[in-house]
This record gives sequence, C-alpha cells and structure tokens, in this order.
Amino acid sequence: MNPFHLAIPIHDVEECRLFYKNVMRCEEGRSDTKWVDFNLYGHQLVIHRVDGHVKPKAPTNAVDGKSVPVPHFGVVLTMDQFDDLAGHLKSCDIEFVIEPYTRFKGEVGEQSTMFFYDPAGNALEFKAFKNMDQVFAK
Repeated sequence: MNPFHLAIPIHDVEECRLFYKNVMRCEEGRSDTKWVDFNLYGHQLVIHRVDGHVKPKAPTNAVDGKSVPVPHFGVVLTMDQFDDLAGHLKSCDIEFVIEPYTRFKGEVGEQSTMFFYDPAGNALEFKAFKNMDQVFAK
C-alpha cells in the first residue's frame, strides 16, 4: 500500500507539534517555521500554520445515533494498535467526540472506532477491524 500525504491547517505550530509528537506519538520529519512533517503510522501528515486560522466547527452526520464530524481523517489500525492508542489518549485526557466503541458487533465489517479533535480543530477518526479482510466488505 502506498502512503498517503495529507496537509492540514493549524493555528499554532508548537501546540500542534506537541500534540502530534506526544499525544499521537508521531515521529517528526522535516520542518520549517510554518510547517512540520510527521510519520502518522507510515503516512505523511503535514501541519501547516495558516495565518488567521480559526478552529472549524465541523458539520456532523448521524451514524449509529452519534454525531460524526465531517470532514475527518485517520488511519485503519490493527486491533492491538487501536486499543493501545485508545488507552494512551485516555491517559492524556483527550476529550472524545465519540468514545471508543465497536460497530457491527458480530456482523461483517465489525470495527472499533473513535473520534476526537486536534488542537487546531481538525477531526480525527481511528478505527480497527476485527477482520482486516473485511475493510471493504458489504
């Protein structure tokens, strides 16, 4: 699988750098005064300071009776990685938009998911499938 490249807007380089390094545990790559590259589970995530950036108020879509922020991004993890990240986020007192939970329990596509925001208001979703062969299953 090829790694994706995603550049996202932020308001404060140092605050967001600390979040992605310490909370998300991403390895830092190249950087400048206005941007920083991170390794997000093998993908290239770049935070870019945008003058005048204001935390967006993401619209939501109802899924499973929960308000899912759209747009959002994240990575499909293994179940062990998901459990480790969820535990780490809880220990960092991250405020979840949607607490970690399991969807489609006992069905095709069973998955665990969680949603939260970075300090700049970018919505993140991380999920894990019980069976990775069912990521695109109907």
